[in-house]
Amino acid sequence: MPLHGHIFIFFQILSGFRYIFAPNLFLIMKILLIEDDKKLRETIIDFLLSEKYIVEYATDYYSALEKVSVYEYDCILLDIMLPGGSGLDILQELKQRHKKESILIISAKDSIEDKVLGLDLGADDYLAKPFHFAELNARIKSIIRRKQADGDTNIVFKNMRMDLDKRKVFIEDKELLLNRKEFDILYYFMTNPDRLIYKTTLAESVWGDNIDQVDSLDFIYSQVKNLRRKLRQSGAIPAIKAVYGFGYKLCACDDHSD
Repeated sequence: MPLHGHIFIFFQILSGFRYIFAPNLFLIMKILLIEDDKKLRETIIDFLLSEKYIVEYATDYYSALEKVSVYEYDCILLDIMLPGGSGLDILQELKQRHKKESILIISAKDSIEDKVLGLDLGADDYLAKPFHFAELNARIKSIIRRKQADGDTNIVFKNMRMDLDKRKVFIEDKELLLNRKEFDILYYFMTNPDRLIYKTTLAESVWGDNIDQVDSLDFIYSQVKNLRRKLRQSGAIPAIKAVYGFGYKLCACDDHSD
Protein backbone atom coordinates (compact mmCIF):
# COMPACT_ATOMS: atom_id res chain seq x y z
CA MET A 1 0.00 0.00 0.00
CA PRO A 2 1.52 3.35 -0.98
CA LEU A 3 2.61 5.54 1.89
CA HIS A 4 1.72 8.85 0.17
CA GLY A 5 3.83 10.83 2.61
CA HIS A 6 2.19 9.50 5.77
CA ILE A 7 4.05 7.76 8.55
CA PHE A 8 2.99 4.45 10.03
CA ILE A 9 2.72 4.56 13.80
CA PHE A 10 3.17 0.83 14.19
CA PHE A 11 4.33 -1.79 11.73
CA GLN A 12 4.91 -5.44 12.62
CA ILE A 13 7.87 -7.09 10.89
CA LEU A 14 8.01 -10.87 10.44
CA SER A 15 11.50 -11.01 11.94
CA GLY A 16 10.05 -10.05 15.29
CA PHE A 17 11.08 -6.41 15.57
CA ARG A 18 8.52 -3.67 15.76
CA TYR A 19 9.27 -0.36 14.09
CA ILE A 20 7.80 2.64 15.84
CA PHE A 21 7.32 6.11 14.41
CA ALA A 22 5.91 9.33 15.76
CA PRO A 23 3.48 11.24 13.54
CA ASN A 24 4.67 14.60 12.18
CA LEU A 25 8.25 14.03 13.28
CA PHE A 26 10.08 17.22 14.11
CA LEU A 27 13.59 15.76 14.07
CA ILE A 28 15.44 13.46 11.76
CA MET A 29 17.36 11.71 14.53
CA LYS A 30 16.88 7.94 14.54
CA ILE A 31 17.34 6.06 17.80
CA LEU A 32 17.75 2.33 18.32
CA LEU A 33 16.87 1.26 21.86
CA ILE A 34 18.32 -2.12 22.88
CA GLU A 35 16.61 -2.99 26.14
CA ASP A 36 15.04 -6.25 27.37
CA ASP A 37 13.02 -4.84 30.30
CA LYS A 38 9.53 -4.40 28.83
CA LYS A 39 8.25 -1.75 31.24
CA LEU A 40 11.39 0.37 31.07
CA ARG A 41 11.60 -0.05 27.30
CA GLU A 42 8.05 1.15 26.72
CA THR A 43 8.56 4.10 29.07
CA ILE A 44 11.74 5.17 27.27
CA ILE A 45 10.06 4.75 23.87
CA ASP A 46 7.13 6.93 24.93
CA PHE A 47 9.53 9.62 26.10
CA LEU A 48 11.67 9.53 22.96
CA LEU A 49 8.59 9.75 20.74
CA SER A 50 7.39 12.75 22.72
CA GLU A 51 10.77 14.35 21.94
CA LYS A 52 10.14 13.76 18.20
CA TYR A 53 12.76 11.08 17.58
CA ILE A 54 12.31 8.17 15.20
CA VAL A 55 12.51 5.11 17.46
CA GLU A 56 13.17 1.44 16.83
CA TYR A 57 13.96 -1.23 19.37
CA ALA A 58 15.39 -4.69 19.90
CA THR A 59 14.85 -6.83 22.98
CA ASP A 60 17.72 -9.34 22.89
CA TYR A 61 21.27 -9.83 21.66
CA TYR A 62 20.47 -11.52 18.35
CA SER A 63 17.72 -9.14 17.21
CA ALA A 64 19.91 -6.19 18.19
CA LEU A 65 22.89 -7.59 16.29
CA GLU A 66 20.77 -8.05 13.18
CA LYS A 67 19.45 -4.50 13.29
CA VAL A 68 22.82 -2.81 13.82
CA SER A 69 24.25 -4.94 10.99
CA VAL A 70 21.57 -3.92 8.48
CA TYR A 71 20.55 -0.36 9.39
CA GLU A 72 22.20 2.89 10.44
CA TYR A 73 21.18 5.10 13.36
CA ASP A 74 22.07 8.47 14.79
CA CYS A 75 22.31 6.99 18.27
CA ILE A 76 22.09 3.54 19.86
CA LEU A 77 20.94 3.21 23.47
CA LEU A 78 22.57 -0.01 24.58
CA ASP A 79 21.93 -2.13 27.66
CA ILE A 80 24.84 -4.39 28.65
CA MET A 81 22.94 -7.35 30.08
CA LEU A 82 20.78 -8.84 27.31
CA PRO A 83 19.11 -12.21 26.73
CA GLY A 84 21.41 -14.26 24.52
CA GLY A 85 24.56 -12.20 24.95
CA SER A 86 26.27 -9.04 26.13
CA GLY A 87 25.83 -5.53 24.87
CA LEU A 88 29.61 -5.22 25.04
CA ASP A 89 29.84 -7.90 22.33
CA ILE A 90 27.56 -5.76 20.15
CA LEU A 91 29.95 -2.86 20.73
CA GLN A 92 32.83 -5.07 19.63
CA GLU A 93 30.93 -6.04 16.48
CA LEU A 94 30.22 -2.39 15.64
CA LYS A 95 33.91 -1.59 16.09
CA GLN A 96 34.97 -4.44 13.79
CA ARG A 97 32.52 -3.30 11.13
CA HIS A 98 33.79 0.32 11.42
CA LYS A 99 30.26 1.59 12.00
CA LYS A 100 29.96 5.20 13.11
CA GLU A 101 26.77 5.30 15.21
CA SER A 102 26.85 7.22 18.46
CA ILE A 103 26.57 4.79 21.37
CA LEU A 104 25.14 5.58 24.77
CA ILE A 105 25.33 2.69 27.24
CA ILE A 106 22.40 2.60 29.66
CA SER A 107 22.95 -0.08 32.24
CA ALA A 108 22.44 -0.92 35.90
CA LYS A 109 25.97 -2.32 35.93
CA ASP A 110 27.64 0.83 37.21
CA SER A 111 31.11 -0.54 37.87
CA ILE A 112 34.26 1.27 36.77
CA GLU A 113 35.31 -1.81 34.79
CA ASP A 114 32.12 -1.79 32.71
CA LYS A 115 32.45 1.92 31.97
CA VAL A 116 36.09 1.67 30.95
CA LEU A 117 35.55 -1.40 28.80
CA GLY A 118 32.48 0.08 27.12
CA LEU A 119 34.27 3.34 26.31
CA ASP A 120 37.34 1.45 25.08
CA LEU A 121 35.11 -0.53 22.71
CA GLY A 122 33.77 2.67 21.16
CA ALA A 123 30.86 3.84 23.32
CA ASP A 124 30.50 7.63 23.46
CA ASP A 125 28.97 7.88 26.91
CA TYR A 126 27.66 5.83 29.85
CA LEU A 127 24.46 6.50 31.80
CA ALA A 128 23.70 4.40 34.87
CA LYS A 129 20.15 3.28 35.69
CA PRO A 130 18.01 4.73 37.14
CA PHE A 131 18.26 8.05 35.33
CA HIS A 132 16.12 11.11 34.65
CA PHE A 133 14.75 11.37 31.12
CA ALA A 134 15.90 14.99 30.85
CA GLU A 135 19.46 13.79 31.36
CA LEU A 136 18.99 10.96 28.85
CA ASN A 137 17.79 13.44 26.24
CA ALA A 138 20.66 15.82 26.95
CA ARG A 139 23.21 12.99 26.61
CA ILE A 140 21.69 11.84 23.30
CA LYS A 141 21.76 15.32 21.80
CA SER A 142 25.26 15.95 23.07
CA ILE A 143 26.87 12.87 21.55
CA ILE A 144 25.00 13.24 18.25
CA ARG A 145 26.16 16.84 17.92
CA ARG A 146 29.74 15.95 18.77
CA LYS A 147 29.82 13.22 16.16
CA GLN A 148 27.75 14.72 13.35
CA ALA A 149 28.55 18.41 13.61
CA ASP A 150 31.81 18.48 15.58
CA GLY A 151 29.93 20.03 18.51
CA ASP A 152 28.61 22.94 16.48
CA THR A 153 24.87 23.51 16.23
CA ASN A 154 25.21 25.25 12.86
CA ILE A 155 25.96 23.69 9.48
CA VAL A 156 27.22 26.06 6.80
CA PHE A 157 27.50 25.34 3.09
CA LYS A 158 28.30 28.30 0.82
CA ASN A 159 25.69 31.01 1.53
CA MET A 160 23.31 28.64 3.36
CA ARG A 161 23.28 28.05 7.13
CA MET A 162 21.24 25.59 9.18
CA ASP A 163 20.65 26.29 12.86
CA LEU A 164 20.02 22.82 14.29
CA ASP A 165 18.84 24.00 17.70
CA LYS A 166 16.25 26.41 16.30
CA ARG A 167 15.57 24.31 13.20
CA LYS A 168 15.92 27.30 10.93
CA VAL A 169 17.63 27.77 7.57
CA PHE A 170 19.16 31.03 6.38
CA ILE A 171 20.29 32.13 2.92
CA GLU A 172 22.76 34.90 3.69
CA ASP A 173 20.88 36.54 6.60
CA LYS A 174 17.35 35.87 5.33
CA GLU A 175 15.37 32.97 6.76
CA LEU A 176 14.20 30.30 4.32
CA LEU A 177 10.82 28.95 5.44
CA LEU A 178 10.62 25.15 5.21
CA ASN A 179 8.15 22.59 6.49
CA ARG A 180 9.32 19.82 8.76
CA LYS A 181 10.10 17.23 6.11
CA GLU A 182 11.80 19.77 3.85
CA PHE A 183 14.07 20.70 6.77
CA ASP A 184 14.84 17.02 7.45
CA ILE A 185 15.62 16.37 3.78
CA LEU A 186 17.87 19.42 3.53
CA TYR A 187 19.61 18.44 6.75
CA TYR A 188 20.50 15.07 5.24
CA PHE A 189 21.87 16.75 2.11
CA MET A 190 23.79 19.33 4.16
CA THR A 191 25.52 16.58 6.15
CA ASN A 192 26.36 14.77 2.89
CA PRO A 193 27.39 17.53 0.44
CA ASP A 194 28.64 16.60 -3.05
CA ARG A 195 27.61 13.00 -2.45
CA LEU A 196 25.17 11.01 -4.54
CA ILE A 197 22.14 10.27 -2.36
CA TYR A 198 19.98 7.42 -3.58
CA LYS A 199 16.23 7.90 -3.29
CA THR A 200 15.86 4.83 -1.07
CA THR A 201 18.64 6.06 1.24
CA LEU A 202 17.02 9.47 1.53
CA ALA A 203 13.61 7.94 2.20
CA GLU A 204 14.96 5.59 4.86
CA SER A 205 16.89 8.37 6.59
CA VAL A 206 13.93 10.78 6.74
CA TRP A 207 10.92 8.45 6.97
CA GLY A 208 12.36 5.37 8.69
CA ASP A 209 13.51 1.88 7.87
CA ASN A 210 10.09 0.43 7.00
CA ILE A 211 10.18 2.51 3.83
CA ASP A 212 11.01 -0.72 2.00
CA GLN A 213 7.37 -1.68 2.45
CA VAL A 214 6.26 1.22 0.24
CA ASP A 215 5.27 0.51 -3.37
CA SER A 216 6.40 3.88 -4.76
CA LEU A 217 8.86 6.62 -3.86
CA ASP A 218 6.98 9.27 -5.83
CA PHE A 219 6.37 11.25 -2.64
CA ILE A 220 10.15 11.73 -2.34
CA TYR A 221 10.18 13.35 -5.77
CA SER A 222 7.40 15.73 -4.73
CA GLN A 223 9.12 16.78 -1.49
CA VAL A 224 12.50 17.30 -3.16
CA LYS A 225 10.89 19.21 -6.03
CA ASN A 226 9.33 21.69 -3.58
CA LEU A 227 12.60 22.04 -1.69
CA ARG A 228 14.57 22.69 -4.89
CA ARG A 229 12.09 25.38 -5.90
CA LYS A 230 12.45 27.15 -2.56
CA LEU A 231 16.24 27.04 -2.76
CA ARG A 232 16.17 28.44 -6.29
CA GLN A 233 13.78 31.27 -5.41
CA SER A 234 15.79 32.23 -2.32
CA GLY A 235 19.04 32.73 -4.22
CA ALA A 236 20.83 29.83 -2.55
CA ILE A 237 24.18 28.85 -4.04
CA PRO A 238 23.81 25.20 -3.03
CA ALA A 239 21.56 23.35 -5.47
CA ILE A 240 20.02 19.89 -5.32
CA LYS A 241 20.80 18.25 -8.63
CA ALA A 242 18.86 15.25 -9.92
CA VAL A 243 21.00 12.30 -11.01
CA TYR A 244 18.71 10.52 -13.44
CA GLY A 245 17.87 6.97 -12.42
CA PHE A 246 19.68 7.16 -9.09
CA GLY A 247 18.83 10.06 -6.80
CA TYR A 248 20.14 13.51 -5.95
CA LYS A 249 23.28 15.44 -5.03
CA LEU A 250 23.74 18.73 -3.19
CA CYS A 251 26.22 20.76 -5.23
CA ALA A 252 28.00 24.04 -4.55
CA CYS A 253 26.61 25.93 -7.53
CA ASP A 254 23.82 28.41 -8.22
CA ASP A 255 22.56 26.50 -11.26
CA HIS A 256 19.35 24.86 -10.07
CA SER A 257 18.46 23.31 -13.42
CA ASP A 258 19.03 19.59 -14.10
